[in-house]
Amino acid sequence: MSIKSTLSAVAVAALLSSAPALVQSAVAKEAKPAAAKTTPAPAKAAPAPKAPKAATPRSEASIKCSQEADAKSLKGKARKKFRASCLRAAKKAAKKAPAKS
Repeated sequence: MSIKSTLSAVAVAALLSSAPALVQSAVAKEAKPAAAKTTPAPAKAAPAPKAPKAATPRSEASIKCSQEADAKSLKGKARKKFRASCLRAAKKAAKKAPAKS
């Protein structure tokens, strides 16, 4: 008998002999007395899905500053910096201008 066939025979024997042991452990788990069972902890409620934030209306100054940034083809940090300074300037201009009634 070669080593290959011996190993194959041992593997098959191990497989066949382990099957009843697996079945016995599964049956033993199901056959536990009712008094030994513990009540499972209540399941935690899943957090409610967050509703998408409603879009806040953009001011005229914000739209104007975005359009200027687009015209200058600004992207990333440069765009952010430009818009911040543009909005600050627009806010100062709005404070200086007399309120119309």
